[in-house]
Amino acid sequence: MTTASPAPALVVTGATGRLGGRVARRLAERGVPQRLLVRSPGRAPKLPGATVAAADFGDREAVVRGLSGAETVLMVSASESADRLALHRTFVDAAAEAGVRHLVYVSFCGAAPDATFTLARDHFHTEEHIRERGPAFTFLRDNLYADFVPHFVGEDGVIRGPAGQGRAAFVAQDDIADAAVTVLTHPDDHAGAVYDLTGPESLTLEEAAATLSETLGRTITYHPETIEEAYTSRAPYNAPRWQLDAWVSTYTAIASGDLSQVTQSIPHLTDHPATPLAEVLRTARQS
Repeated sequence: MTTASPAPALVVTGATGRLGGRVARRLAERGVPQRLLVRSPGRAPKLPGATVAAADFGDREAVVRGLSGAETVLMVSASESADRLALHRTFVDAAAEAGVRHLVYVSFCGAAPDATFTLARDHFHTEEHIRERGPAFTFLRDNLYADFVPHFVGEDGVIRGPAGQGRAAFVAQDDIADAAVTVLTHPDDHAGAVYDLTGPESLTLEEAAATLSETLGRTITYHPETIEEAYTSRAPYNAPRWQLDAWVSTYTAIASGDLSQVTQSIPHLTDHPATPLAEVLRTARQS
């Protein structure tokens, strides 16, 4: 008679994406059993020790089934959308119904009801809903991703935005993944903790442009737009207003200083230094 293996007590969402995928691969390399909860099972990475369950954040019944038996869950925030907060609340409610003991939520630096970056307000309200629903929690509040800095550059080699001379402590996704694995594998040690995850330096966009120029071997410059110019230059994309506000407020959050603080959370959680932007860019070029 064959005895079925117990369901993994650890669930990772977002495993088909950049951050969740990094976390899932690291857990697999450590031999940690896990369940990957994804919208499209066919896109889930095939990893040793990993099972796959299908659920959309907005499908409460599917999420309850997908989280059945789970003790610790990595909740990677849903893709940006007008209804993201509602999706998050549905997922959190389902996690509580499924009996999840600990939610590790990927949030954003400066999460607050009046945050300059508009999407950070959704993160704040998600955090509050997690607190209200009762499972133990750990919040990983990420700064802007260092990996995405090249995407700030237009086709003409110019970064445009109303960031003024403000600074951001861009953080590497690999560092975030390392930190998440530490928390997921020792959740009780981090219950109730809120970690601001940053890189080792705080850079203006002018300095980031100089780093890009040196690393990519072509000239990248920064043009500080006014807020009015920023909305005008992005109008041709015909994006909904909430999306335009999010794009523009990414830069005004830098200008306001909301993203300038450098913390020691990455070294504390990973036992290695946070990765500078230049190294993130060099690694990306080599891969």
